[in-house]
Order: sequence, then C-alpha cells, then structure tokens
Amino acid sequence: MWHKVSPLAFRIGYIKTWRSTGYYDKKSYATHVAGDVAIRSTIMKHFKNLPIGNLFLSHTGANTVTATIYTSRTALILGNNDENIQALNVLLSKKFPLFTFSIEVKEVKKPELSASIVADSVARQLEKKMPYRRVIKNAMAKTMEKGGLGVKIKLGGRLNGAEIARRETFKDGSIPTQTIRADVDFAYERAETTAGTIGLKVWIYKGDVYKK
Repeated sequence: MWHKVSPLAFRIGYIKTWRSTGYYDKKSYATHVAGDVAIRSTIMKHFKNLPIGNLFLSHTGANTVTATIYTSRTALILGNNDENIQALNVLLSKKFPLFTFSIEVKEVKKPELSASIVADSVARQLEKKMPYRRVIKNAMAKTMEKGGLGVKIKLGGRLNGAEIARRETFKDGSIPTQTIRADVDFAYERAETTAGTIGLKVWIYKGDVYKK
C-alpha cells in the first residue's frame, strides 16, 4: 500500500508556502494552530458558495491577523461599499476578541487554473442535477484552453443518483505527482446532492518552477 500525500504539503519549502504564517512559541503552538483553523473555517462559512481560490492568514503583530482572500468575484466578496467585509470583521471580532483583524481581497486573474475555484464550480453544478460527465469535460476543456498543462478530476459517490456508489476519474494532459518542482494545484470539495454526498478532487498542473 502507498501513502496518500497532499500535493500542496508535499511541495512546501520548495515551490509552495504555508497558508498560515507567524511565530508561535512551543507552549502555545497547539492553541495558535487550532485558532487559525477556527478563523479559516469562520471565513469560509461566511462566504459559502462563493468562488474562493485561496485564503492566507498572517500574524503580522502580537495580536494582529491579516487575512488575504483570493477570489475570481471580488465584487461579490466585497459587497456594496465593502459591507460584506465589514460584517465579516464584526463577526471575527466577536468570536476572537483577542485579535485585531485586517482583511484584504485580491483577484484571481485566471480562475480556470485555480483548483479550488474549478472544484467549487463543478460541485455547485452537480448540486443542480446537471450531467456530471458534461460538467467535468467542460471544466477540463476551459482549464486546458487557459494554459493548463494537465488536469485530473476524481468523483466518488452516488453519481447520477445510482443505487451503488462508485468512483470515476477524468484526466487530460499530464499530472507529474512525484516531481517537486511541478506546480500542481490541488483542492477537494463536496457536492451535497439529493441522492447523497459526492466527493470531488481536482489536480491542475501549470508547469515547472525553477528557482534561480
């Protein structure tokens, strides 16, 4: 049997970086990590069903947390006169009174090359009972058109409402899983359909990164 390793964690320190940064001393390390997980889940729940490509947390000061949200729909995340961001700031301040929050929103130029956004798009279409093969082939074609060198999508669950759950894999181009310099973006998502939960994994290969 082999070990399943996250394609993102596998490349940390080479071409990828941590999604949470800051200095934690040894005694409070576990508490800080649990706090980061809680902050991240709160932000993701607040923007549920909106296309978020990535979320970085940075502890810039003693009690200051900077959250950088990457999205393809900045207008939806910001809201009218930044009302959504202000509401999120109030929510975070109530739940985590020890921290002061600063929220930044940045645009993803090519959402078709973001695994998180592609996975979210496919999951939302599956929840609307669209044929999964057509949805996935369209998503893969768009990714390859925008410059992706490879894309792989795995589905698992009661596909098309079948009685017996099964897994299916769709692949186009190449996905070098063991090459550390290969820039592979990875995401997993859940589609809550009437027949049950469908699990979804997406890999997108964007090329190799060579450090000078």
